[in-house]
Amino acid sequence: MRNLLPILTVLGGILVLWYLSVAPMNIRVALDQAERAGADIVPEGSVERRAVPAWRLMADNRDHVRAGYQLDRPRLPTPAQVGQELWKTTGEMALNGRAWSKRSLIYHAWITLHSTLWGFALGTAVGILGAVAIVYSRVADMSLMPWAIISQTIPIVALAPMIIVVSSQLGVEGRGLPKAIISAYLCFFPVLVGMVKGLRAPETSQLDLLKTYDANGWQSFFKLRLPASLPFLFTSLKVGVAAALVGTIVGELPTGAISGLGARILIGDQFGTPLAIWSALFAAAILAGLLVTLLDLVQRLALGRMGARA
Repeated sequence: MRNLLPILTVLGGILVLWYLSVAPMNIRVALDQAERAGADIVPEGSVERRAVPAWRLMADNRDHVRAGYQLDRPRLPTPAQVGQELWKTTGEMALNGRAWSKRSLIYHAWITLHSTLWGFALGTAVGILGAVAIVYSRVADMSLMPWAIISQTIPIVALAPMIIVVSSQLGVEGRGLPKAIISAYLCFFPVLVGMVKGLRAPETSQLDLLKTYDANGWQSFFKLRLPASLPFLFTSLKVGVAAALVGTIVGELPTGAISGLGARILIGDQFGTPLAIWSALFAAAILAGLLVTLLDLVQRLALGRMGARA
């Protein structure tokens, strides 16, 4: 309960701020609809209201503030509206046997998850191999690490279309591989940095002790460096899997995909349905939470087998 109270406090604060933000965000839409229905609005005309601050519109039209919380297409939906839309496109469809319908977020989450896992695996492999090279080779340390840092300064929204174009020019069919590459691009860096830190965690005295036992390089790696790096690795993997999910969603935006959480966000934006956007965002957040939780369980099991505390 002591650990849960701070989380609930922060969550409650977020919900309060969210509800307080709904009225000023939606007041102009609510007043436009009320005016079309024949109500007296101050000032009259949507053009005149553009120059008036939202708080002034709310003060002058108090009777219509409540309508901002009940719009079908709000600029900012309430948490209850997002929850209802999320349930309608997930739990309700699953109960009706339509979980794999093209309208179900479960289906779209699976499409995104598939590319995320491929990208996560690729990014993790590249990160671990790069870390081993950096730790054991000064040349790699002087060359790879600066380029790895520089690579993260390139905006992913600019790089994603380039990867997709190059993939199509190379004859790669489908959108799965380009999305996985974009996902791996965001994933490999935290794994690389964390693994380098972990492999360098053993102290000099520990390495010297292995030398007195006449241990070779492989034995030093598997008996000392690798076990010492696992806490750092799992922490990096939690960051990396969330980054991989973001990369997959970003990769779905410029491809013209019709499946995946990124596609749902894009379609919701094109058709002016904010609830679809918010429900897809929450589905992505839930998916990321599940992946991080799964990695946390694996970490506890792995470190527990080693006799260490997770």
